[in-house]
Formats: sequence, structure tokens, C-alpha cells
Amino acid sequence: MSSDRIHGRVGRTYHESDNWFETRPRPAADSPNVIYVVLDDVGYADLGCFGSEIRTPNFDRLARTGLRYSNFHTTTMCSPTRACLLTGRNHHSVGMRCLANFDFGYRNGRGSISHRAATIAEMLGSAGYANFAVGKWHVAQTDEITAVGPFDQWPLGRGFHRFYGFMNGSTDQYYPELVEDNHAVAQPKAPEEGYHLTADLVDKAIAMLGTHVSLAPDTPFFLNLAFSAGHFPHQVPKAYMDRYDGVWDCGWDVVRQRRLDRQKAMGLVPASTELPPDAPGVEDWDQLSADQKRVAVRLQQAYAGFLEFTDEQLGRLLDFLETTGKLDNTLIVVISDNGASIDCGPEGTTNVLKRFNQIPESFERNLAEIDEIGGPRSNSNYPWGWAQVSNTPLRLFKSFTHGGGVRDPMIVSWPRRIADKGSIRHQFHHVVDITPTVLEVCGVEAPEVYKGVSQMPVHGTSFAYTFDAPDADTRKDAQYFEMFGHRGIWHKGWKAVTKHKRGDDFELDDWELYKLDEDFNETRNLAGEHPAKLREMTERWWAEAGRYDVMPLDDREVRFRAKAKPDSIRSRSRYVFYPQLEAIPSSAAPLTQDISHRITAEVTIDPDSEGTIVSYGNCGGGYVLYLKDGRLTYAYNYVGEVTRLVSAPLTDFGTVSLGFEYRKTGMLKGNGALLVNGVRQAGDREHQTLQRISLAPMFIGRSGMPPVCDAIEGEFRFRGKLRRLVIELGDDREIVPPDGDID
Repeated sequence: MSSDRIHGRVGRTYHESDNWFETRPRPAADSPNVIYVVLDDVGYADLGCFGSEIRTPNFDRLARTGLRYSNFHTTTMCSPTRACLLTGRNHHSVGMRCLANFDFGYRNGRGSISHRAATIAEMLGSAGYANFAVGKWHVAQTDEITAVGPFDQWPLGRGFHRFYGFMNGSTDQYYPELVEDNHAVAQPKAPEEGYHLTADLVDKAIAMLGTHVSLAPDTPFFLNLAFSAGHFPHQVPKAYMDRYDGVWDCGWDVVRQRRLDRQKAMGLVPASTELPPDAPGVEDWDQLSADQKRVAVRLQQAYAGFLEFTDEQLGRLLDFLETTGKLDNTLIVVISDNGASIDCGPEGTTNVLKRFNQIPESFERNLAEIDEIGGPRSNSNYPWGWAQVSNTPLRLFKSFTHGGGVRDPMIVSWPRRIADKGSIRHQFHHVVDITPTVLEVCGVEAPEVYKGVSQMPVHGTSFAYTFDAPDADTRKDAQYFEMFGHRGIWHKGWKAVTKHKRGDDFELDDWELYKLDEDFNETRNLAGEHPAKLREMTERWWAEAGRYDVMPLDDREVRFRAKAKPDSIRSRSRYVFYPQLEAIPSSAAPLTQDISHRITAEVTIDPDSEGTIVSYGNCGGGYVLYLKDGRLTYAYNYVGEVTRLVSAPLTDFGTVSLGFEYRKTGMLKGNGALLVNGVRQAGDREHQTLQRISLAPMFIGRSGMPPVCDAIEGEFRFRGKLRRLVIELGDDREIVPPDGDID
């Protein structure tokens, strides 16, 4: 019998026909709304409800109406944690062994999520949920986040109905790279008008949800809200920094002990917990000069102000949910994607681009720029001592598989369902367990086939049982960890872990053994006392690694200087850009580093024409070619040191070519010259170049913000006719430049 006969009858006329109306899938009655709130590089002890002196009343509010998890773990890096969170599968299995910035050429390291692993948005969407993503994405290959896609790994390609945020691992808080749905958009106002990305994200989240609950109040929603805080750059209005004047003058050792004392009083950690020794590279506070302490404190104030500002914006979203009557039946899960970072030098920095170029930090530069910290002209990150405080009482940091990298705060709030409000749960769980929990409470089955693609099983274990069972044993059996060759394995309260040294034989790594049920922060290595147990655990690691597609282990530094894929936008040696293309993400901009190259703009100008021809970067580093006061100028910003080439007054007008040519003379250095109608201008000048030019975009016909050099104000758009811009690369490269962020 045909489906038409089952679902109505069609005759010659309506007299012989029966109506039938197709219905969309609908979630079960009273299904909860779901919100994932994802913080970035926020350590275990950074929220007030986890022992911090940083003011986070709205995160604390969620803890009071829900549960805190003291034994929650992540992958120790950003993109892998997000891949686990969105799919409920382990990160190597779904293709995200490291960051979305790299395709390793292995199926476990594609830099995007396999379509064999449907996301939570795809699964809930099939059940009738409305899905929204706001904030950081960073699970699509970063050379595929240009205006031409492909879009199958963008949020709308992975089950979300709306998206507003940024695609890469980090962005400027005052001048972000914004995407709405599948296209780039301009920020709604300037920093001088009060713009800050975090507030903008919450504005958009409220707008999306407000529209949804107005038009479809009975349809539950899922929101993935991924904040920038506390990833560098730490940028926030000065007033939020000033609130912490004097708070950290006592130094990181004192603050770390105070946080531990609070954690003990809260019951987050056992009363017997002691602080481990300082990590290598953490400076002795008492040995710092008064000026060094002053800079260190100000850098921490920027981080803390950023986090408090984020908490304040979250509060606006919670108030909106309460006003609309949705808060009571909304399951909110708050996590950080990994532990606190040591992404820059031990003393911190006002310009994170130095780290990407392996340029030593300059305390003198940091001191000179102390008043810029937190503002639009500063791209700061804190010293390692404060990162260690963030991770109190755990060992090491982001990227390592010890506790400081993988053990993170988690809050679960669901007022209607969780009765034991304000309590703590100590069961071991991992980020892969969050989505299975949501599927269980929403009554949604993970599909075996999604859109014609066979699905891998969900790997995580639901922790919904913990809502009512504070003392129940964890239902999770084992969890492996791996990042950059650092490895770990947890099994029934035991943990084996190793800190790998690049280039060493993986088989000779020194494994440590801890009984986490009795040693919260890995301070008593039992490897010598229990060699059989250690052998069992390391063998289990290899078994789990085989099961979840971890191999091959790869610790080569080349991962940060990987050649572009053969079909990548960055694999070409010649680029022709037209003015309709305004912005190019840094991950897709031509690789002009350490190679001879030529930039040629075909323009039509008159004596009054001026403006930016091409700009790559901002005041932290980059280059710009522009026309001003009748002269052609090329400026190269070497992390704050600007080299300029300025032409004689132009005498050719109408249709002309203006350009710049760089002839490499040595590694990361060469001679630059300006070109007018192909003729080299007098005054060739040698300058040093960066391995990584900038984290900010390239723009055609306008300046980046804040501009690469002070001679430019604002966007300084080109006033003339820019027909096209051609960039041609030579073949004399010595250093393959980094293909993406280290995040």
C-alpha cells in the first residue's frame, strides 16, 4: 500500500480526497532547554564557587541552584575538548587530535569533526529542538573559514539553525572577526561607543532566544554559548581591572594558598591536600623587582576583569531566561575547555604575537605599555605564576595531561530537576560524558545513521545518575588522554601519566602512577611501589589508544609549521584579489613570510586619492601598503617596531600600478622596495620579518584595527578605484611558516 493511501487519499476531486498534514518531529513533553556555557583557558580555581577571589556571582548563582563537579576532565586543549563536547565521542576518533588549525594527513587529525559523529545539535535537531551557536567555534579547518567555505563544518553545516561569533581559536575583543550564519559581518559599533565582544555575544544570544520563545514558546532550544574568556588577548574596560587594585600585591604564592584553603572549606578537595612544588618556569615572587611585580599584577587584573565582565554578561542571559519563565526547566552546563595556559613567556606579555614568533619577551616593553594593558592596543597574557594560581591545587598547565591541563571546573544547573542544590559531586567524568547525559534526560537516541552516514557509537557515559546519587560510584570505567605525546590513563581511581619530551622515544617515557581517590592533585608518585599496577595501566593506555584511533603518536615541531594541504587556499603561489573581497582570515592569507614576493595593485587615482591598498595585521604586528599625502608607503610592524618605505610624490595618475617588492637576502630578512608602474623606487631598505605575521585578518582596500602603523587612522578606506590586487610568491623560502594558531 502506498504512503499516499496511508496518509490520506487523493482522488480526481476534493470530494473523493482526504486531507493529510505532515508533522515535524517534536521533543517529548516538558523536555528541558539545554545551554552549554564554555569558558576558554579558565583554570580549576578561577571561579568564585571553586575557590577564587575573582568575583563571579552569576557562575556562583548556577552552582547554588545546581551541582559542582570536582572530578571533571577535558582533553587539555581547545578544539579537541569542543569536539568531544559536541559529539560525545573521543577527539581522536572524530578527527580532532589537536587543533582545527592543522590537518596532519591522518584521519584522527583532520582539524574538523567527522560526519560519522553527529553533533548534539544534529541529534537534538532531529528530535525537534531549535539550535543556536554563539561565540567561539574552532572545530572547522581554519583554512576553510573564508567567505567561500566549504561550509559543511561551519555551525550551520553541523546542525545549528543560527550562528553568531568567530571561527578561529581567538579573536580581538574590541575588533573581532565576526561571522553571522555563513557570512562575515561588521561589528555593530566601535569600542569608543562601548563595544566589547562578550557583551555583543550575549546580546545576540538573547535576541535569538527572545525571537524563538516569542514565536515557538513550546519548542525547546539548545544554545552553545562559547565565550572568549579567559583566552588571550585579555581585554576589558579599565574599570573592571581597577576593581582589583591591591588584591594581588601579595603575590601568587599567597593567593594560591588562599585558594586552596577556600577549596578545602568548600569540600571541593580533601582536607589533606597540599600544594605541589612550583612548576618549572614559575618565577619566585619575592625575587621580582617592584616594577616586575607591578606589571605582573596589572596583567592579572586584565584577566580577572575579563572574567568578571563575562560573568556579568552571563547574568544578563540568566535574567532573560528568568523573565521569560524558561530558567526553571533549562539544563545549563558550564565548563572550561582546558586548564590555564602558559601560551606566552613566564613573565607574561603585552603582545602575544611574540610567542608565535619565538621572540623573547621584553620586560622593558611590558613596563612601557603597562597603561595599555586591557585596552584595544594591548594583546596581553599573564605570567606563568598566575596560571599556576588558576589551576590550584593541580600540577602543570594547558597542553599537559597532568591535572592542571585536564581537570577543570564544571557546574550543572537544572532547577526543576536537581533537588540537591548547591552540592558537590566527586565522581570521575570527562567532557565526552556531557552529551550522553543530555541525550538521556531529553529522551533522544543517538542515531545509527544520520543523513545517510553510518555513525560511530557515542563513547561517553551519562552522569545523570549523579543528580540524585551523591555517593554513588562513578559509572565510567576508563578514560585516556593524549596531546603532543603527553599521555595519561584513568581507570577506577588510578591514573598513569607521562610528560613527554619532544624527540624522545615514546617507549622510554617516564610514567608516573597516582591513586587519585587518595591523592587529589598527583603529588605522591606510586610508580616505584606498584610496578605491576603501572604496567597494567600503561598497557591499558595502548589498548584504549588503539580503540579510539590515537595512533600514530607524533611530537614533531613541524605540526606548527605544516605545509598547506595541496588543495588549500594557501597552496598557491599567485593570488588575485578583487575589492569585493574585503577580509581574509589570517589562517587563509598568503604566506609571504620568509620568501621573496611582490604585491601589485592596479588602481585608478587622481592627486587627491588616498587610503589603504592592503593591510595584514594590526598594531601588534603586520604590514600595510597605503597611499597618503600623494606618496606610496609600505610599513612593516615587527611586534611593535615599525619599518617604513616612503616614495617620492607620485606624478603618474589615472590607471597605474602601485606595489611593493621584497627580495629575500637571508633567513627572515630581506630588502623591500616600492613599485610604481613596475619601476623600483629609490631607497631599498632591509628589514627583518616575522614567521607569523599576525593573528588578525588581511583586508583589501581598508586598514585592520587598530592600524598597523600610527600614520593611519581608523579603517582609512581607499579613495580611488582599486581594480585588483595581485600577490606573487617566489620559491626561496627557508622556513615554512606556521599554518595556524597555537591555541
